[in-house]
Amino acid sequence: MRVLRLAVLYTALAFGAIPAFADMAEIEALREGDMKKLVFHSAPQPVSEETFTDAAGTVTSFADYEGKYLLVNFWATWCAPCRKEMPSLDRLQAELGSEMFEVVPIATGRNPKPSLDKFFAEAEIMNLPILLDPKQTLARDMAVLGLPITLIVDPEGNEIARLRGDAEWDSDSAKAIVKALTEPAS
Repeated sequence: MRVLRLAVLYTALAFGAIPAFADMAEIEALREGDMKKLVFHSAPQPVSEETFTDAAGTVTSFADYEGKYLLVNFWATWCAPCRKEMPSLDRLQAELGSEMFEVVPIATGRNPKPSLDKFFAEAEIMNLPILLDPKQTLARDMAVLGLPITLIVDPEGNEIARLRGDAEWDSDSAKAIVKALTEPAS
């Protein structure tokens, strides 16, 4: 039965009937270790239209990232698990960041700029921007109830998966999931 299902899927892919990442069951099967906490939604969910800022105060929103997959990480400098996972997010961005994929870390709540700068320097975070949601407006609108929370957002601006807690985002499993989403099927 699985062979028949795969044959139908690959035939549909060959004729362009469905996008290459449509078989989420295959992508979900790539989850190992920390990635087992990554929950794919049964249907895509629109992301918030609330804004956030970069370190210079420039206002931005998820609409500014349209057309690429995002790994959105809500974190804070005072959150130990957040601090622990940030270097793996930086390494993921360094390795897989592209026109099709970007890691978007958003410091939510009270995170003074000097504390952010100090943490980025100490942890040698060089590939990620400093993005801020100081009043937690975006986090509240996205139902972020605790930190860290990481979302996968598709190119159309829909949340397709969510992971609660920290994870090794540069693990083989995490990279396989990102590649399965972002690289065209061969």
